[in-house]
Amino acid sequence: MSEVRFTDQHEWVRLDGDEATVGITKFAAEQLGDVVFVEVPEAGRKLAANGEAAVVESVKAASEVYAPIAGEVTSGNAALAEDPAKVNADPEGEGWFFKMKIADKGEFAKLMTEAQYAEFVKGL
Repeated sequence: MSEVRFTDQHEWVRLDGDEATVGITKFAAEQLGDVVFVEVPEAGRKLAANGEAAVVESVKAASEVYAPIAGEVTSGNAALAEDPAKVNADPEGEGWFFKMKIADKGEFAKLMTEAQYAEFVKGL
């Protein structure tokens, strides 16, 4: 069973065993507007928690996507290079950015639950 957690930088992380899938939240995608370019990390890249992992550009702005937890990238979503609009269409599904093998499950537990994230977004 997978569990999803969220960051205050509007990334989501879905944990399946030791592998985590990371993307940006629906809120972040709406704030960005139409996404026109995405750069995802390559497999094998080591990421530090809160370290820069990917880049997303929209008609409004360019933004960094950070690694919510430390680990090693197992794959980047190559489909986003050809169709960056997937981020807007399905940010918490097909619009994922990368998958990673996580280093410490304790870091995942410290992230916000869906309910906590919903409360956080209400305050913005």
